[in-house]
Amino acid sequence: MLFITNRALKEGPVSSAGRAISFHLDDNTVQQSVYYCQRKSKEKYTELGSGAFLQHLKDSKAEQILLFIHGYSNLPESDIFPRAAKLQKLFDKKKKGMVEVVTVIWPCDNDKGIVKDYWDDQKAADLSGFSFARVLQRFEDWRSPGSKMSDPDTDVPCLKRINVLAHSMGNRVLRESIRLWGKYDRQYRIPMLFRNTFLVAADLVNETLHREESGRFISDSSRNVIVYYASDDLALRASKISNLKNAVASRRLGHTGPEDMRLVPMNVYSVDCDDHNTEIDKKGHTYFLDNQQGQPGAVFEDIFRAVQLGRVFGEDPDQRKFVL
Repeated sequence: MLFITNRALKEGPVSSAGRAISFHLDDNTVQQSVYYCQRKSKEKYTELGSGAFLQHLKDSKAEQILLFIHGYSNLPESDIFPRAAKLQKLFDKKKKGMVEVVTVIWPCDNDKGIVKDYWDDQKAADLSGFSFARVLQRFEDWRSPGSKMSDPDTDVPCLKRINVLAHSMGNRVLRESIRLWGKYDRQYRIPMLFRNTFLVAADLVNETLHREESGRFISDSSRNVIVYYASDDLALRASKISNLKNAVASRRLGHTGPEDMRLVPMNVYSVDCDDHNTEIDKKGHTYFLDNQQGQPGAVFEDIFRAVQLGRVFGEDPDQRKFVL
């Protein structure tokens, strides 16, 4: 499995293609360096470097790429890689060779205590935007004819479609990465890098996608933006309480969907998952995978259909807000 990370490494910050690496889990400082890596097996990782990493994706039989950005208080071997592997397995069972899942790992805190973890992770999510903004530009160069990342013999860029699935506080990482990419690299003229952007149980204020808010650039970078939310998401209830202690009173995007669909761009869709989220996860938060019997959940089926078709459909094709 391929992954990209800005976590601190025990081997130090100087990149070297081919070196064995390991995570320094007790260090949750946000690294300016970004490492393009491969997981060979549990706790066995190799740094590939961006060139070899992107060449692997170009040579892969997979038709599309899905970037998976995990949520808060998640660590690599206990949480992140198992979920990414399950996501890959679900796609492969539906259609082998359609998707390659690539994990994006940012530095969650390894301390005990939910509230302390929450605020440390929120700061790390914001700061990670500077690191991963460079990754976005790297992917854009990779897909652009005539760039230094295109094939030097044929000048053919990689034409594989890229999707992104951000879960929980991973949505904060995504929002800040795109915003900072636009600010520092694109003069706010953001290209459509992603085919589909899936915002699952997003731990963001529910106005963030409005045209005048900081999340509006997510829409600029995507063909479709699909927000999956559930009002009985217990993890986001705890998030709301934590934010209230710091005078942030707005409801969460993952609880209600966008505050006002009239104020978001036309490529944003809002999907109510109340009927399905607790079938997958008792807390109703991590509901984009499979159920206890190993069957794909309704949210995963919806994600698969959007990846396969590149379009979002409710009961009414012209409707942008619907119940799953």
